[in-house]
Amino acid sequence: MFTDFTNKNVLITGGSRGIGRACAQLFSSLNANVIITYKSNSEEAKKTLASLHPGHKHSIFQLDISDPLAVEIFFNKVMQQYDKLDVLVNNAGVYTEHKINEVSYTEWQQAWQQTMTTNLTGVSNLCYFVVRQMIQQKSGKIVNISSRGAFRGEPNHPAYGASKAGLNAMSQSLAVALAPYHITVGVIAPGYVKTDMVADYLNSKAGEAVKQQSPLNRVATPAEVARAVVIFACEGNEFMTGGIIDINGASYLRS
Repeated sequence: MFTDFTNKNVLITGGSRGIGRACAQLFSSLNANVIITYKSNSEEAKKTLASLHPGHKHSIFQLDISDPLAVEIFFNKVMQQYDKLDVLVNNAGVYTEHKINEVSYTEWQQAWQQTMTTNLTGVSNLCYFVVRQMIQQKSGKIVNISSRGAFRGEPNHPAYGASKAGLNAMSQSLAVALAPYHITVGVIAPGYVKTDMVADYLNSKAGEAVKQQSPLNRVATPAEVARAVVIFACEGNEFMTGGIIDINGASYLRS
């Protein structure tokens, strides 16, 4: 079903838990060298690293993708250890509640600044450096993790919805721009995913209502999202470039 990723180097941001961890584990099971980043939870990042298949060149790096200088320094460090990057999975992101009718103007500004600099500008900066390396080798796969919220709206998290809609547009623009260099860009747009971060919420009464949004009466698992990521990254699926895969259990159907 999947390509063998032997001798392929895969960079996954936000790889310490949830979707990032599932992606790291799946790529490592397919013989990839996996590089994961984490923002602050080094213990979980180490657990992810320990869970990867042995015998390959795996590594972890601390990175706050909202910091442009940190992104540049990180990329240079990675390229000192790896001769190339074959796959980039942009998974790191933030999800900050800021209801327009409840927060102060200062809180409103802070939420937008933090969300956009991480979810959109930070991703674009990482793409900037990785793309330059991929252009040299005339190949590469970029997979960006978006959200159902880019299409259905996020009334309590408007900056998040806007950032993911922007991420979709940027990804499709890059898909066109990078096709001549044999670099493909794909997007995965999950709904709710069963991760540690939202476990308590999904186990609550409100969480039950979320599950019932899907006719399957559940939310996605990280493994389901990871499989879609790998599909985009596999050799032979280049004509999928510019596409957006929804993983929301038919909880939101767009035309």
